[in-house]
Amino acid sequence: QVYTSAEPVEAPTRRGGGRLWQVLIGGAAVLVLLALCGLGAAALLVDRDPQPQVTPTFQPNAAPSAPADRQDLDSRDTDQAPLTAKELFPGKELKVTDGQPGYQVLKTQSSGSCAVAATGEVADLLVRLGCNQVVRATLRAPGGDHLVTTGLFNLTDKVSAERARDRIRQLLDERQGRFRGLVGNDGDGTEVVATAPARVGWQVRGHYLAYALVVRTDGVAVKSGDTTIREILFDMIELHLSRGVLQRRVDGGTAGQPTAAPTETSGTQGGSTGDGELPGD
Repeated sequence: QVYTSAEPVEAPTRRGGGRLWQVLIGGAAVLVLLALCGLGAAALLVDRDPQPQVTPTFQPNAAPSAPADRQDLDSRDTDQAPLTAKELFPGKELKVTDGQPGYQVLKTQSSGSCAVAATGEVADLLVRLGCNQVVRATLRAPGGDHLVTTGLFNLTDKVSAERARDRIRQLLDERQGRFRGLVGNDGDGTEVVATAPARVGWQVRGHYLAYALVVRTDGVAVKSGDTTIREILFDMIELHLSRGVLQRRVDGGTAGQPTAAPTETSGTQGGSTGDGELPGD
């Protein structure tokens, strides 16, 4: 064997050198261990940081706070400013859709008596439910074949407006009252709006009852399937009065939130027949 006890005399020196290497290697191991312990201690110190830095996260489903300048339309207590004719019908032409012909405003009226805009039980109902103002106008529709009287009744609160909405259709069906058309100036051909069979529509937003009645300029009875009349009702009640006039009130108010999505209904008066539905019902 090469490595036996019969190795040369320098073997003890090798043994002594082996111990030295063992010492050196042991010392190096201690240093490594201390270094590792130091890193572990540092890690523990980091983990025990009493004031960790937290990065805020965005929550896409969190509800944003309500703007401070929105008006609550549910009651006259929170929406006290009276309506004005200029607010509803500011000019001689009413544009409800960009790029489409406008409606010609023939006459406007603002009254503290809601009975001027209705007859019979319909008028009595509005008065009983606290209506204190009506603002309306008569307009000539694009094309000139139809006239429309439209406006807002100002009731006490949302509950009273909804009661009026629900009761009006029954009263019209039973011919216990009707909405009045607003006759314009002499010679403008608007007399027919007060006498001809009309297609009517109404809906509630907040404490307001928006309505419109449409007649043909030739006085012929209107039909429920007349798409032009349906478009006129939608233009006046939904686009102009609800999304236009009343939405501006919501956006320009002082506090609160907009009312729930308005409901829609319609009917007939003055002898026309039909199913009484607005587009989208």
